[in-house]
Amino acid sequence: MKRFIAGALCAVITGPLLAADNWIATWQASPHATWGEQEFALPTGVPAVLERQTVRETARISMGGRRVCVVLSNRYGTQPLAIGEARLARDGEAGTVLTFGGQRDVVIPPGAPVVSDALAMPVAALEKLTVSVYLPERTALATFHWGAQQTGAIVEGNQAGAVTWRAAQALHGRALLSGIWVDAAAPTHAVAAFGDSITDGNGSTPDRDRRWPDYLAARLSAGDGGVAVINAGISGARLLGDRMGVNAAARFEQDVLAQPGVQTAVVLMGINDIGWPQSVFAPQEAPMTAARMIAVYRQLIAQAQARKVRIIGATLPPFEGTAIAGYYTPAKDALRRQVNQWIRESKEFDAVADMDALLRDPGHPSRMLPRYDSGDHLHPGDAGYEAMAAAVAEMISRY
Repeated sequence: MKRFIAGALCAVITGPLLAADNWIATWQASPHATWGEQEFALPTGVPAVLERQTVRETARISMGGRRVCVVLSNRYGTQPLAIGEARLARDGEAGTVLTFGGQRDVVIPPGAPVVSDALAMPVAALEKLTVSVYLPERTALATFHWGAQQTGAIVEGNQAGAVTWRAAQALHGRALLSGIWVDAAAPTHAVAAFGDSITDGNGSTPDRDRRWPDYLAARLSAGDGGVAVINAGISGARLLGDRMGVNAAARFEQDVLAQPGVQTAVVLMGINDIGWPQSVFAPQEAPMTAARMIAVYRQLIAQAQARKVRIIGATLPPFEGTAIAGYYTPAKDALRRQVNQWIRESKEFDAVADMDALLRDPGHPSRMLPRYDSGDHLHPGDAGYEAMAAAVAEMISRY
């Protein structure tokens, strides 16, 4: 097999990039490392190894454009990852072969992404696309995205060009696809939602695009003055500590600041820093402190300001009642309130999205308002996510 070793930039095989090009990140699923099934309280939900199989993933983009690039990731892989064929399609169509430096196949080096050549395929705002990738060799899935809220599929053989598949295996995480970029018709920018499972959409209706960044995209992306929205949430993500994704400061550059066109970041992260210690997830960890969390927020603010990216801090919603053993205690709720007070009053973020005030039950402020609760008392449901998006959209509209 003739192979092209991947580079990191979007190549345009029809000619050089023009100054008028408006490349923008329109969709994202932040990659993180897999874990052994005996290493953690949650299963990965993806196969450990794929070989001579095709993976198909669906993504609803935010901003439309004239051309498209697809990003595949081997960020946490320790071995080269061979791609035999990849196709981009509108939902329900066979699609078009993606090339990489003019070649149909590519090898992604360990620790790297690969960005496809630009494909002349006009796409509309909020359109659903599918990316199908054939893996011809034995491939350990060292990089993935847990809890995608979107059902993918795996099938035997090279079926990248088939419209429908028979006897496919459901995929409930993301295995390879990490980003989609578009060449927008007019200059625009992107908003990046940086967070944990609340940003990743846990508790929303699967396969219906009802995470809060999805609702935000529906509000912001339409029309000539539209704005793209990308979701940089990872379920289980923390400001401090690695496991379900590396710590916030370690991935902020790759997942937010380096994404094409990002001018605004919304940071909603910290609830796992409070809840995980001495719970089933991290029973030996010492209790978190506000000072440690605030130090990380300040690092994110410094990184964003150095890149002239506006950074919005979101307060942490209430979580009393969650069934996760050890996750909630009154002391942990007191810490959440202390951190929220700093986010509101310090004036160190460029703006504040008060998700706590929006989602809490006025009669029981340590609990989420029932109409916004998914039922697990930690994650909002569809109505809660829609309300969160409306609040962020109103804030962004003021700039």
